[in-house]
Amino acid sequence: MPIKLYDTLTAKTVEFVPQKEKEIKMYVCGVTVYDECHLGHARAAICFDVIRKYFEYSGYDVKMVVNFTDVDDKIINRAKLEKKDALEISSKYIDKYFIDMDRLHIKRATYYPKATEHISHIIEFVQCLIEKGAAYVVDGDVYFEVSKFKEYGKLSKRNFEEMLSGARIAVDTRLRNPQDFCLWKAAKPGEIKWKSPWSEGRPGWHIECSAMGTHYLGDTFDIHGGGLDLIFPHHENEIAQSEAKSGKQFVKYWMHNGLVNVDSEKMSKSLGNFFTISSLLEKFSPFVIRYFILSNQYRSPINYTLEKMQELEKSLATIVKFMKKLKTTGEGATVDVSKAGDLKTLVPGEIIAETENFEKKLREYMDDDFNTAGAIGTVFHYIPILNKLMAKEFPEKKNAASYIYQKFMIYLGDKLLSIVDEEFISKNDAEDQSVEGLSEKLIELLIKIRAELKAEKNYKTADAVRNGLKEIGVALEDAKTGTTSYHIERKS
Repeated sequence: MPIKLYDTLTAKTVEFVPQKEKEIKMYVCGVTVYDECHLGHARAAICFDVIRKYFEYSGYDVKMVVNFTDVDDKIINRAKLEKKDALEISSKYIDKYFIDMDRLHIKRATYYPKATEHISHIIEFVQCLIEKGAAYVVDGDVYFEVSKFKEYGKLSKRNFEEMLSGARIAVDTRLRNPQDFCLWKAAKPGEIKWKSPWSEGRPGWHIECSAMGTHYLGDTFDIHGGGLDLIFPHHENEIAQSEAKSGKQFVKYWMHNGLVNVDSEKMSKSLGNFFTISSLLEKFSPFVIRYFILSNQYRSPINYTLEKMQELEKSLATIVKFMKKLKTTGEGATVDVSKAGDLKTLVPGEIIAETENFEKKLREYMDDDFNTAGAIGTVFHYIPILNKLMAKEFPEKKNAASYIYQKFMIYLGDKLLSIVDEEFISKNDAEDQSVEGLSEKLIELLIKIRAELKAEKNYKTADAVRNGLKEIGVALEDAKTGTTSYHIERKS
């Protein structure tokens, strides 16, 4: 069955056909490294990690590029605030990025180019646009002239003429059109800068991705991905400048992941609902975070709530319990699904048939625009079916358990979804939420007692209850509605 994906450019779900058989060139917009990565970054990374892994599982060789924007106004401002060099700031957060992504089980991309390491390619790209009459120089700055690219707006479905007629007077009166965007910025005093034919300065944001993408993947590549918020202006501008330079189609398929809300509001620092990956990993296993992201189809918006995460912890525990039982039962088995051989002599036919049905159904969901939510639903559909078959006693039971375990790990482990691994299964008993013998019911009773203490204005004792629970790894969170929930803090 061919893989189908939703292409933002055509606004249709289409059959994926690579430029070169069994080879995929894929570019995903990375992060601007001026701060720690947050939940939104985690979503994009996890979604495209699974998309990349599924292509590889399906037999494709994927060359994947994820860039770092390591020179930008935000980085420069952060450097001024901390009285440090801009590259020192970007280097610090690049290191932190890899720590976070490795903990989230993100497979390393083929290349991680930095804008500052490709200044010569960027300058060459800009110079070519000037020579083609698609860009112009003003006081050391270089701008792309949007009116020279007749298809501007084709990705975001915006009409250029309507954009012009609806635009207010440009703040920068030097621009020929209000929509023209900067390719090269002349440096202000004290800013990081490089020599160019036009000024000592630095690249604009949009040109970085086009220059780095085409350097590693050529003038046309198969897939370009990123968050929904990047469609306009970033990806629209990438198309304009890249196709104006090469005269070729820049990208065959555009893929965009949906955004993350927190308690039904847009995630932002000003609202105080901003979660870094490292702060989330203090509360939840990386597998729970991945499970949360992948329980939704990648294009749909998702809403983070503490209650939702706690529900998903329990849901994932069901999978872990199933896998652990299979692993324990299958210890010492001789079956190896990675090797060719006649499994029918080792495993009962009905076990093989239902496991193959599971694989077939899961792949149908993944082939249909990488529907991880449907794939996870398939896991839960087949757990009771296979549990029922395994409840019987039969001579090949050890091999059967090992067979199912190995097959499920192909999809649940690091080859695809990465929502469990061997260590997580081995360590996680998955019976209930308990800490050092403290049962769920007792925790809820202590929460109730604390609420009564607060109602009596006995805040000192109420705080003692909270702090006592905190010491043994139970963190309480009070909602605006007056209710209190809890979660088990993770040690790693």
